[in-house]
Amino acid sequence: MSFPSGKAIIFSAPSGSGKTSLVKRLMQEVPNLGFSISACTRDKRGRHEVNGRDYYFLSIDEFKEKIDQDAFVEWEEVYSGNFYGTLKEELHRIWKEGKAIIFDVDVRGGLALKKYFGDQAFAIFLKVPSLEVLESRLNDRGTETEESLSRRIYKAKFEMTFEQQFDVIVFNDDFARSLAETVDLVTDFLTS
Repeated sequence: MSFPSGKAIIFSAPSGSGKTSLVKRLMQEVPNLGFSISACTRDKRGRHEVNGRDYYFLSIDEFKEKIDQDAFVEWEEVYSGNFYGTLKEELHRIWKEGKAIIFDVDVRGGLALKKYFGDQAFAIFLKVPSLEVLESRLNDRGTETEESLSRRIYKAKFEMTFEQQFDVIVFNDDFARSLAETVDLVTDFLTS
């Protein structure tokens, strides 16, 4: 199956909502999707994260240099000293492969990408059952301090206020159901 070039699928949600897991499974279910690897300035989480596969890990100076070079489609300082962004070269890499782009980004990044791509984008907000469930998921990662967890929950409350600005909201209370719904939505968009 081949899709029209230039299309983009955008997944956004608060951290811990399950968007990364959903995107990974969606890529197994829907052919011709190319994952856009974000650039960031945060440290790798453990040994399982790989530069150029999970993120492009940059120093703050390298990131700021790329900002000055207008190398990003969108970028922001998500947390103090932690910058994230989408490199223009990622779009070209994926389109050169003849694939539609799939993004796994925070809410502000998702809205910026939706604006950038216009009608060529399909923006999905992944909604968690509750803040308590989100907090439990973040705790289960084992990567959060009490301070970072508090920051993420505070940010999640804010991000949830933007859900209506996305094309569709998928409620992630049951992973299998959420995946099936997402496969249908994405396939419909890509074949339209």
